[in-house]
Amino acid sequence: MVKIRKLVKTLNPYVPGRSIKEIAKEYGLNPDKIIKLGSNENPLGPSPKAVEALSQNLEYMNQYPETDLKDLTEVLASYSNVSPSQVILGGDGADEILDLLGKTLIDPGDEFIVPIPSYMYYEYILTINGGVPVFAQWDMPQNKVNVDSILNVLSPRTRIIFLCTPNNPTGGLIDKKDIEIILDRTDALVVVDEAYFEYAGANNVDLLNDYDNLFILRTFSKVMGLAGMRIGYGLGNPQFIQYMHRIKPAFSLTRLSQIAALATLNDKEYIKNSIQLAIKSREYLYTELVNISDLDVFKSKANYLLLDIRKTGLDSKILTKKLMEKGIIVRDCSSFRGLDDYWIRVNVGTIEDDKKFIEVLKEII
Repeated sequence: MVKIRKLVKTLNPYVPGRSIKEIAKEYGLNPDKIIKLGSNENPLGPSPKAVEALSQNLEYMNQYPETDLKDLTEVLASYSNVSPSQVILGGDGADEILDLLGKTLIDPGDEFIVPIPSYMYYEYILTINGGVPVFAQWDMPQNKVNVDSILNVLSPRTRIIFLCTPNNPTGGLIDKKDIEIILDRTDALVVVDEAYFEYAGANNVDLLNDYDNLFILRTFSKVMGLAGMRIGYGLGNPQFIQYMHRIKPAFSLTRLSQIAALATLNDKEYIKNSIQLAIKSREYLYTELVNISDLDVFKSKANYLLLDIRKTGLDSKILTKKLMEKGIIVRDCSSFRGLDDYWIRVNVGTIEDDKKFIEVLKEII
């Protein structure tokens, strides 16, 4: 057999959420009856304008996509309130952007900092690129980042610091002043992951012109309803963006993804409705869940809620299995570094889906 890298042999694979097709097959359920509340997707589905635009361009699947992405970049820059030179687009959601960051900045042995618990794909992808993860702390009771824990582990080998806001899976925001404190204390790249910023009504774009070591990571997979099209983007210093373009694959974003993204950005009513529905659903779920005495529920600014279920007497694997047997998918968070076996995450659905989830959850616990 060919020689496999030692790192690959020991690497723990990233654990994604369960799919409807997978659960339907495993439990013998009708896929149309399954409620998926485990992957933080938009319950509205995609923009009708995006669907229409795709249907009108299917015949061009045989052609290579555009490489400069000028039209999409300009509209996205306007949406983000930055200049086009500050934008980089990528395929595979924001994950390709993460990979580009690793390839641009990380030499073997270089370090990156992640306050845990947080989005574990940072660790997964940068470890593959030779980076060494250094873990700081997300204070769970307060649902806020521990700034001192980050500053205390800074070293000459620190290349990237990840700050997820709203944080996945806790839903907490990072105060802008805390981000500035970290930016001021290091020349490492501070990556502020704003995948869910639309639901929070807050962002950090105004800091870009003051800090050339700030990079903002975003995606079309959440409020834009295009998780299946795999589109991500980053906002940062124009010179740094140019370095990233040197190693970015020329055709990473498909033609149909470009079309869907542009149509969605131009559908302002859809974006507005997506945000309003998510906030309404989030507040409904929170109100219902905090009234269940065996649950501790984290207040969230994203489109999901984190639940501590230990007082139910069930662990996350058992509870998620019982919910899946009833046709409801939520996220077992035992794979998140920094969390134990008693946490689940539930994302917003339609109010009808939310009510069904609450009903089934109460039956189980």
